[in-house]
Amino acid sequence: MAQDDRNIMEHQQRLGIMPKQNMQSGQGANANQEPLISEILTKVNNAKDKTKKIAVLREHNTPALRMILKGAFDPNIKWQLPTGTPPYIANEAPLGTEHTMLNIESKKLWHFVEGADAGTTKTQKETMFIQVLEGLHKSDAEVLLSMKDKKLNKKYKGLTESVVKEAFGWNDQFYKPEQK
Repeated sequence: MAQDDRNIMEHQQRLGIMPKQNMQSGQGANANQEPLISEILTKVNNAKDKTKKIAVLREHNTPALRMILKGAFDPNIKWQLPTGTPPYIANEAPLGTEHTMLNIESKKLWHFVEGADAGTTKTQKETMFIQVLEGLHKSDAEVLLSMKDKKLNKKYKGLTESVVKEAFGWNDQFYKPEQK
């Protein structure tokens, strides 16, 4: 694909319009981007057995997905945020348009872990968290809220601690031991 074609497609995506070749191929506006974390977890939910659930996680193994799952399942991670849903306005923009991506926003999660960011006040953290939620597609915002409250396994059937550990080769401390 020529650079001009890529520039046109990127411009069309920023405007929220679907490129002609995507319409003809049946692909949506999100066709050139990584899937949302919520889309990956929905695939896990819909997979028929543990082996297939693990395969989906391994296929989409990214640092962002691992951070979300570690944040949801690792009992050593305590979130310095109130439980429940904060007062935020869900982003109703269609997929592929005006929203940020959780795979990018996940880099900010360390701010919200208890003991990780002493330089930011509790109020600042809560405000920042709400801003992250409002920027995300509503389905990824729900993933983030479920992760924070350690309820991701209730939202996605079959997404269990054992499935996550096996998919990424993690031990009981939620990290991959070094190979000798």
